[in-house]
Amino acid sequence: MASNLRLSPDDKFPENLDKIADTKLQILDSQVQRQLDREYVVEGGPNPETEFRHYEIDEEFAERESGGRDNSGSGESAAAANA
Repeated sequence: MASNLRLSPDDKFPENLDKIADTKLQILDSQVQRQLDREYVVEGGPNPETEFRHYEIDEEFAERESGGRDNSGSGESAAAANA
């Protein structure tokens, strides 16, 4: 499996999710979710860092859905956010 499909706990994670475009945040969410799935299957449970990242992304989505942020046009890529 390609390494860019998952975001391991050792991979860099953006400090400011509010600066990431909606589409890129969805990609990041997918990568973290795939990592969580892998951890449950391979390790029997989630790594605390992956769990925290999942929570942070969920909180960011909730903030955007409540009208607190509109990042639909932000140009930052998920790759740049992970760098």
